[in-house]
Amino acid sequence: MTQQNADERPGVAAAIVVHEGRVLMVRRRVSEGRLSWQFPAGEVESGEGREDAAVRETHEETGLIVKAVKVLGERVHPATGRLMSYTACQVIGGNAHVADTDELAELAWVAHAEIPQYVPYGLFEPVQQHLDAALDR
Repeated sequence: MTQQNADERPGVAAAIVVHEGRVLMVRRRVSEGRLSWQFPAGEVESGEGREDAAVRETHEETGLIVKAVKVLGERVHPATGRLMSYTACQVIGGNAHVADTDELAELAWVAHAEIPQYVPYGLFEPVQQHLDAALDR
């Protein structure tokens, strides 16, 4: 077994992609509870590392080619109950667009001051600390 029991759903890997002073956020077609805007993310596949899953999901959802820089942390998400892993990623190619139209409604490059408008309930503290340091204010 990996990080979870067999009866639990796989963990979810999120990519924190900062580029030109903004962070990439996506809006899902179907909200998960009050989660509407979030980071590119998806389930970690069997045998896949969490960093690899974050990179793969970012490409599948947005068309961006990114590389994992470092894992920022993980937690059980308070709204979904899912094990979440957050990985800081760097853009190495491509142009961001809604590549997975079944899952995403839109995407946005969000400035530091705009984050509370997209995520009014706040971010996981290690992610917030990373964005505080990485984004133009």
